[in-house]
Amino acid sequence: MAGERELLERHTLVVRDGRILDIAPEETARQRYEPRVSLERPSHLLMPGLVNAHTSIGSLPSPGAAPAFSPDLAALGIANMLKAGVTAFCDIGYFPGEVAGMAVAQGLRAVVGLPVAACPSAWAQSPAEYLTRALKLRDEYKAHPAISTAFAPLNSHTLENATLARISTLAAELDAGIVVAVNRSRRDIDECVARHGVRPLARLESLGLVTPALLAVHAVSLQDAELELIRRAGAGIALCLAADLARGEGLPPVEALAAARSAGVRLCLGSAGAAQDLWNDIKLLALHGGIAAEHPVLHAGDVLGTAVSGGAAALGLDSEIGTLEAGKWADLCCLDLGGPAMQPVLEPLPQVLLAGGRDLVSDVWVAGRQLLSEGGFTRLDWPELAARLKALEARARMAPT
Repeated sequence: MAGERELLERHTLVVRDGRILDIAPEETARQRYEPRVSLERPSHLLMPGLVNAHTSIGSLPSPGAAPAFSPDLAALGIANMLKAGVTAFCDIGYFPGEVAGMAVAQGLRAVVGLPVAACPSAWAQSPAEYLTRALKLRDEYKAHPAISTAFAPLNSHTLENATLARISTLAAELDAGIVVAVNRSRRDIDECVARHGVRPLARLESLGLVTPALLAVHAVSLQDAELELIRRAGAGIALCLAADLARGEGLPPVEALAAARSAGVRLCLGSAGAAQDLWNDIKLLALHGGIAAEHPVLHAGDVLGTAVSGGAAALGLDSEIGTLEAGKWADLCCLDLGGPAMQPVLEPLPQVLLAGGRDLVSDVWVAGRQLLSEGGFTRLDWPELAARLKALEARARMAPT
């Protein structure tokens, strides 16, 4: 059983009504409780579920047209996240209602981005309509135990100042989060400077968006002053290391990130890609932080915390998930340490981060409901979904280019 810094051996985690009731040594738990269901994983590591703090599922690109929503691709995204041990995710895209419905149907916890954009889409035709629909969807899910929402300005440099200022006001009034791409690329920075005369973060600050409610996504090339601004504001940063590296944007300076995390910046990870494999980002952060070095910039516990409690905190869910504590939801991930990649098990956390990956994930629970059992889905019908995906692939191959 693992936390950020502590490993407990031969312990039992007790769940009641979807929440963690107790964590106790095996013998103590046997004496104290008479479980209706008991599950043993003797060669495994139990940890909080991973939090994918930035992704987008279900969007089907349409050449020459606005993207469409594919329920099958959304289900595939959820399947990939479950296989990776992800129990909560933040989705940003043009189909928030569909994504929320899919997350509910498959039992995952989700923060659904409420898109606001300058361009028309299947969701809305104008920024004003985006905001109207955003508030309606927020009201629809405001009492849901597993779905929450956050404002998500898309391509913020194309939005008018008045729209962003309105988002800032609404977020403050409703105590809502704001998720926005910041310094995603050199091109984005240059476009913002050309349009508005300042870099993206400076513009967001001038409009009141750089607050504890902000989650700055990507943040590939933050200047020292910008990182300090985020720290002072109490905002969060979602790193999408694998996706940004694949786009040729490089990696942010790990020393600055480690210092920011130590200073209280809520640092987290997002896959930002179709594969939804957060382990790529975990491994990159572990390597980038030199966790096996004599004097590491980041320790194994720091990296694991970034992928778990860091994501929960950045999304405003840390009072409910992200650590193994009595009273929190039983959102759990179990890793099988018995395979070749982990032998011999000498230092479990560094080995999991450097040699492991999604192939180690055996079981996943969200609010105590098991969604993955010994590698098999319990709710999602994978054979049926795989058949539909094959049909989708065939239609795509036949479509004119």
